[in-house]
Amino acid sequence: MDLLQNLALGFGVAFNITNLLYAFGGALLGTLIGVLPGLGPVATIAMLLPSIYALDATPALIMLAGIYYGAQYGGSTTAILINVPGESSSVVTAIDGYKMARAGRAGPALAAAGVGSFFAGCVGTLIIAAFAPPLTELAFKFGPAEYFSLMVLGLIGAVVLASGSLIKAISMIVLGLLLGQINTDVISGVPRYSFDIPELTDGIGFVTIAMGVFGFGEIIANLGKPAEHREVFTKDVKGIMPTKEDLKNAFPAILRGTALGSLLGVLPGGGALLAAFAAYTVEKKMRMKPGEVPFGQGNIRGVAGPESANNAGAQTSFIPMLTLGIPPNAVMALMVGAMTIKGIQPGPQVMTSNPQLFWGLIASMWIGNLMLIILNLPLIGIWIKLLTVPYRFLYPAILVFCCIGLYTLNNNPFDVYMGAMFAVVGYAFYKLGCEPAPLLLGFILGPMMEENLRRALLLSRGDWTTFATRPLSAGLLLAALAMVVVVMLPSIKAKRQEAFQDEA
Repeated sequence: MDLLQNLALGFGVAFNITNLLYAFGGALLGTLIGVLPGLGPVATIAMLLPSIYALDATPALIMLAGIYYGAQYGGSTTAILINVPGESSSVVTAIDGYKMARAGRAGPALAAAGVGSFFAGCVGTLIIAAFAPPLTELAFKFGPAEYFSLMVLGLIGAVVLASGSLIKAISMIVLGLLLGQINTDVISGVPRYSFDIPELTDGIGFVTIAMGVFGFGEIIANLGKPAEHREVFTKDVKGIMPTKEDLKNAFPAILRGTALGSLLGVLPGGGALLAAFAAYTVEKKMRMKPGEVPFGQGNIRGVAGPESANNAGAQTSFIPMLTLGIPPNAVMALMVGAMTIKGIQPGPQVMTSNPQLFWGLIASMWIGNLMLIILNLPLIGIWIKLLTVPYRFLYPAILVFCCIGLYTLNNNPFDVYMGAMFAVVGYAFYKLGCEPAPLLLGFILGPMMEENLRRALLLSRGDWTTFATRPLSAGLLLAALAMVVVVMLPSIKAKRQEAFQDEA
């Protein structure tokens, strides 16, 4: 009953005309940046963070959430039509989706991706509504020791689930933790690692790092790639409706992908990306029907499963962020940054102190998903036209907006210089094959970890065993240790490398 009352409150907030406009704007922008290769949700949200200073918290978060799940939809369009995944989690969709487009079946592929995404998005939203309150109740039992252990688990999870080298992922986390230490000590009030630069006494701005590494770094990386002339299947997109056989094959894949994505989305690291790879692997393991198109040659299950998984994963990744204040991925880290900018402390108290924001955000996700299916399927032609805009016209506009956004943070050119410095750093990471997402997680969680560590030690009078003697804390640390042990096993290590390299 409480759930229905809460959802009624949420829909009351979401159906406010201002919030509806921001949900639509977020979904539209998300689709747009998903369609345009090279501009992911992380870079876009990082660029838009300065703009939320002028907005109320609820419409700001509704818009940013819309951008995130909108990008999941948009990424599938380019993956299917021109074999360019607009978003990292659409890499798997391109394998069979592009083959379907080449065979003149782009319409059914796009429809399967759209329907799968909508269904998974709706289920993900219901899961958030159902599981968020009990998780919040559990979160209130957390003390400083438990929060510290949970953050350790989150960081280890981010390392384990990061694609590529484990050493590089650990290095990124450590670098993020070190950057988070540049500030004024909370207890003593002494500036740390500021090197007598006044602007650094308050720490490096989260927006500055995010925009430099993801926004500027992404642009420099894209400019370094050779321009490729790709075939766009605009003429082939005629019949959107899939056949009865298509629906029969796609529906079980949608259900399996949604279930997998809902589970894996909660995990720290790349939940949506991992879910897409896992769903594709599961579909390949399922028994083939007689006459079914092989995988890698245009099987509709290879589109429906991963697309459902990455959308369900995108939705459920909000659960740890909203209930525990722990961001499971880079986008959620940006959402935490946005909440902090608006003076809201992420964590269990959000649901009790800001119920309109909490339930309004959840309700807006369902409305946003409905908007997206209406936006995506009829407007495919428009999205394709956008792909013909040369990148040399796009990137100067993006750079200008980024610089304006950075300057307006504090009306100080120092932030622009810092953004430029992190642009170089971001490009270096790209060249070295280092994922910047763990760095962002480390930067966000570092100060929170330090604060909770010191608070726990103060309460226990310097007794380090407090982390092992408290049952919840000990359980979380054991889970973190188990995660490390499992990932170091030779068979798992090989499987992990295969998962992230397979078909990519």
